[in-house]
Amino acid sequence: MEKRLKAGVLGAGHLGKIHLRLLHQSEKFDLIGFYDENQSVRENITKEYGFKAFESAAALIDAVEVVDIVTPTLYHHKLAKQAIEEGKHIFIEKPITQTVAQAEELIALADKNNVLGQVGHVERFNPAFLAVKDHINDSMFIETHRLAEFNPRGTDVPVVLDLMIHDIDTVLSVVDSPVKNISASGVSIISETPDIANARIEFENGCVANLTASRISLKNMRKARFFQKDAYISIDYFAKKVEVVKMHDAPEEVGDFDMVLENAEGKKKRIYFDNPEVPEVNAILMELECFADAIVNGTAVIVPLTQGKNALDVALQITALVEKPSA
Repeated sequence: MEKRLKAGVLGAGHLGKIHLRLLHQSEKFDLIGFYDENQSVRENITKEYGFKAFESAAALIDAVEVVDIVTPTLYHHKLAKQAIEEGKHIFIEKPITQTVAQAEELIALADKNNVLGQVGHVERFNPAFLAVKDHINDSMFIETHRLAEFNPRGTDVPVVLDLMIHDIDTVLSVVDSPVKNISASGVSIISETPDIANARIEFENGCVANLTASRISLKNMRKARFFQKDAYISIDYFAKKVEVVKMHDAPEEVGDFDMVLENAEGKKKRIYFDNPEVPEVNAILMELECFADAIVNGTAVIVPLTQGKNALDVALQITALVEKPSA
């Protein structure tokens, strides 16, 4: 029987409670308990679910092998550092930390203490993304829209760090090239920080990604489109649907039902519709269990701390451009 890892959760808000329930049901973890600084939250969760509440973060860290950090970003660095220095593996929600320097410190500490870390960029485990990620190669133009209805719960952080960072991470994961240039703009409608932002990321290989995020939309939308030579790939993260359209040189003889396009030079392309199977998985459970596999079996960490740092770096550059006062 595979080793079950002793895990504990720091932070028991909306997302923390989801992590608690999933760790409890997972066959790869033994949920030891949780800590939240709010005593009434601790009491309510213990009463509702029966999970053990610890009296301090230090006590929880001491009792487990894996620390799942689901607190506000403000506390990520301090708690992760504490856990790593105790030799514990860490799963840390996005964004990894408040600053790139903090992220770099955690990366160095994890390496020094020989522990693994994974960042909770959950869209990497979205069934729709999993279905088509192997089809995405050499994209030259990428467009993403992440629009959310207004929710006061998320307005304490800029929309780039709250929403757009998901798409920043997925784009960085599929474009095998350094970032060359970033431009961005945004506007504050109801919050102190911008509620709508648009960014253009140019890569050294010529790829361009155009990312839009809004938290004051009339409807929720989480979509991405990838354009590459002879292929178009569409992902609907929200509906968990995908579309892959490929084009190949048309044969001499084409069938009656074949779709063929002909350009001005007379070159013909035949269109193929590929419908990859979208797996039925719980993305949060999968990201946690993949991390367990990395610890127990030595498989690769899907979203290592370095990639969480890279996404944060780009997100902070975009945030600075968006929040820069106009001349």
